[in-house]
Amino acid sequence: MTMPSDVISGQCLCGAVKITVTNPSGWVGVCHCAMCQRWSGSVFASFPAAPDTVTVSGPVKVHASSQLAERAFCGTCGSHLWMRDREETAEYDLMPGLFEAAKDWPLRSEIYCDEAPAAFSLEGDHRKATAEQYRAKYPRAQEVTDNV
Repeated sequence: MTMPSDVISGQCLCGAVKITVTNPSGWVGVCHCAMCQRWSGSVFASFPAAPDTVTVSGPVKVHASSQLAERAFCGTCGSHLWMRDREETAEYDLMPGLFEAAKDWPLRSEIYCDEAPAAFSLEGDHRKATAEQYRAKYPRAQEVTDNV
């Protein structure tokens, strides 16, 4: 496994949005909940980043996807950029595909694994949590609905 650099840079499909992250996590997590499946088209993959480590420029559009979270995309090409709680201090869950440096990062966690479509059942030695297990650990997740 390649260790993450101190600073990584990424961009959307058209290049209008540019993102830099200092001290990236070096790992990826995935979610199979219904909302993430609808947004990503299959598996939602991301990596966490503290807000003070992320710099963004370009035409970002933000959609309040639930009472708790927002999802951002490029206003020009529509590339998905991140998901995060709607609190100013919340971490970003950034899309690893925007960053060349993330291509070698391992999968570390998988949530809502019991809701994964058959085509996206992931093998490997990583942490897994069912919807019930995740909601028990993070009770706020029980409040989330598709309607804001």
